[in-house]
Amino acid sequence: MGNRILIVDDAAFMRMMIKDILTKNGYQVVAEAENGAVAVEKWKEFRPDLTTMDITMPEMDGINAVRAIRQVDPNARVIMCSAMGQQAMVIDAIQAGAKDFIVKPFQPDRVLEAVRKALA
Repeated sequence: MGNRILIVDDAAFMRMMIKDILTKNGYQVVAEAENGAVAVEKWKEFRPDLTTMDITMPEMDGINAVRAIRQVDPNARVIMCSAMGQQAMVIDAIQAGAKDFIVKPFQPDRVLEAVRKALA
């Protein structure tokens, strides 16, 4: 099986879209989370090779979740997902330790390129 991935987004539809792109291309989605707090717990439980993380979510946003995950493992690989017009947040995310970011609505080629790059 391919690399193990955790998908984090508060919108079930977005999680489904990313999961579809990844599983069709040989990646294994080991878990999903609907907010940053759940993401940190799932990350600790599954230790995925890569996490896709939405930025704007209830309870704990993606940037704080990345910081929390990277406190546990400084080498954790995270790709941020954001809607258009969130450039300042994307910069915060990269500074928090994200490897890359992809913009919604998702373009399958861009998602796969970011995943391949982050896992390289």
